[in-house]
Amino acid sequence: MPTVVAHHDVKDKDHWLASTKREEFFGPLGVSNIRTFVDPQNPNHVAVMMDVADMEALMGAMQGEGAGLAMEHDGVLPETLVMLVEA
Repeated sequence: MPTVVAHHDVKDKDHWLASTKREEFFGPLGVSNIRTFVDPQNPNHVAVMMDVADMEALMGAMQGEGAGLAMEHDGVLPETLVMLVEA
């Protein structure tokens, strides 16, 4: 099961940290062990690290409307999103 790290900018890190949308969106895809990180030098630059059971399902879901709605709700700036997959 690969680990994925995704980092991006958000409008409000406190809102992003408090949101349950990550678990709601990723949970049904078999994603587990979601951990959140905040850049101490730039608090609106954040990251998640997660274990992904099905990369194909995750990548497909990231292209769908649900991902966009979840990011919008959480204040994610989608143009800043970078995903890294464990090699």
